[in-house]
Amino acid sequence: MTIQVRPVSMDDWFACTQLQVSEEQKSTFPAPVVYWLAESRFVKDPMAIYNDSDLVGFAVYSDQEHDEGDYWLPALMIDSKYQGRGYGKEALRALIQRMQKTLNCKRILIGHRPDNHVAGVLYESLGFQRISEELIDGEVVRALKFGI
Repeated sequence: MTIQVRPVSMDDWFACTQLQVSEEQKSTFPAPVVYWLAESRFVKDPMAIYNDSDLVGFAVYSDQEHDEGDYWLPALMIDSKYQGRGYGKEALRALIQRMQKTLNCKRILIGHRPDNHVAGVLYESLGFQRISEELIDGEVVRALKFGI
C-alpha cells in the first residue's frame, strides 16, 4: 500500500466527483464530493487520495486558521469500492503530516456524525480526542493536539 494525498488537479477533478460512500454511509457523509470541490474554490484545500495510481478517496482541509493554531479537516472519504483496506487511516496520517508541515497548527479539528462509529474509532486510533460532550452542528468534534 502506497497512500498519497495530493492536491486535486485538472487531470483528476472529475474522477473525484465520481467517488461515493456506500448507501449506508450517505446519512453520515451526505454531501457529495462535487459540493466540497465547489466550496473549496473559496475556503478549503481539496485533496485526492491515491493508492499507487488508483484514485481511492477525497479529503478537504482548511488552510485558514479557525482559532489560534486550530485548523479544520472537514471532509475525509474513501470510495465504497476501496473501504476496509486501511486507506482511510493511511490517508489521515498523510493529511496530518501535510497539515503539520504546511500550517503552523497546534490542533487539527475533525467532526463526524454521532452514528458514524467507524469514523470515531479511526480518529481515536490516531489520537483525536473528543473535545465536547455536546454535539456541535450535529457532529462529534475531536481534536489532535501537537506540542501543547
